[in-house]
Amino acid sequence: MDALTPRQVVNFLDRYVVGQSAAKRVIGIALRNRLRRQKLDPAMAQDVLPKNIILAGPTGVGKTELARRLALLLKAPFLKVEATKYTEVGYFGKDVETIARDLVEISVSMVQDEETARVQEAAGSFAEEALLDAMAGEEMFAVDEEERAELAKRRASLRAQLRTGELDEERITISIEDKVSGNMDVFSAMGVEQMGIDMESFMNRVAPPREVERTMTVGRARDALVQREAGRMLDKDVIVREAIRRVEEAGIVFLDELDKVIGAGSSSGPDVSRGGVQRDLLPLVEGCTVQTRHGPVRTDHVLFVAAGAFHDTSPDDLMPELQGRFPLRVELDELSGADFERILTEPEHALTKQYRALLATDGVDITFDRSGVEEIAALAARLNTDQADIGARRLHMVLEKLLDEISFNAQEEGGDVVIDARYVLSRAEAISR
Repeated sequence: MDALTPRQVVNFLDRYVVGQSAAKRVIGIALRNRLRRQKLDPAMAQDVLPKNIILAGPTGVGKTELARRLALLLKAPFLKVEATKYTEVGYFGKDVETIARDLVEISVSMVQDEETARVQEAAGSFAEEALLDAMAGEEMFAVDEEERAELAKRRASLRAQLRTGELDEERITISIEDKVSGNMDVFSAMGVEQMGIDMESFMNRVAPPREVERTMTVGRARDALVQREAGRMLDKDVIVREAIRRVEEAGIVFLDELDKVIGAGSSSGPDVSRGGVQRDLLPLVEGCTVQTRHGPVRTDHVLFVAAGAFHDTSPDDLMPELQGRFPLRVELDELSGADFERILTEPEHALTKQYRALLATDGVDITFDRSGVEEIAALAARLNTDQADIGARRLHMVLEKLLDEISFNAQEEGGDVVIDARYVLSRAEAISR
């Protein structure tokens, strides 16, 4: 991440999202500024707040796709949520502080996976020795030199078979930890974790894991032993501290459908709840301390990227205090027929490439002729004009209907198919229904 430049961010997003260069540029600069901040004197760094972003534009133009691809690029805690899932405290719905808690959980999982990978080789060696001990049984304690030599030879043979997987389906009895989960799901549903209580640790203290005998295949036993030993090698306190540090220094939240929490000015009913969501979001975006089951986490330097269609509203309709916490705004462009053509062919996993690969698994070699791509794009653009404008999502609907018969008969018929303008036009009426 330290070497990630704004241009590299834009180039990466260009591989998956067509157009929207202004949005990509703003995102690239915002991410780079976060890296720059980490190199500042700590006293100054505390005062350098994230420049939160609002992406405004109609549905289907790439807002969510930009967020989805960012999640692949960033080695930082990343959470995508929809504002409509949250309501003002006291109304039915989620408390907005769960955003911070969920972000911490993602970070803990990320760090734990990294640490598990680091100790995987050592844990695998332990599991191998444990399996060999179990298969050799008490014969390992032979004291005669000839017996020891024979057992060493047998152990070497078993080791070779273990490593090639020859014994994976053999059954073996081993001792593994049996964690008593108790009523953890019930406690979680009651919301005790929102009060900063780690129910897993609490239950482990009340009812610590015990060793039990289990009979299973060697393959499953190896996995269980590796998992157990890797868990023993990990320092949970270190993992939690690093996870919280990452959230506080590099966490990113993509807040979708922000426009849906703008009320219409009513003083009662659902608009009160929507206005309340804005008020509840304000301290989270502004910077506050949230209690999680892993300890307190501050949100001062979490980057918020919000998005919305804003059809009948504007970012200016948000409460002024919240507007001020989103200093960067980008209007995303509507998509044209020419954009649809590019979306069908240019991205790394473009729709035409996806359908070619899917149908090839059933022996169908499908080719999208240039004229066919142009006609598909034009048809999608016309349907968006005549019906609801759902942006690039219209391409999914058009292609599904266009290839319906081919997909249905693929296994029986196979063969080569060329999708050209004539093929598309012959099915245009059925697709338009």
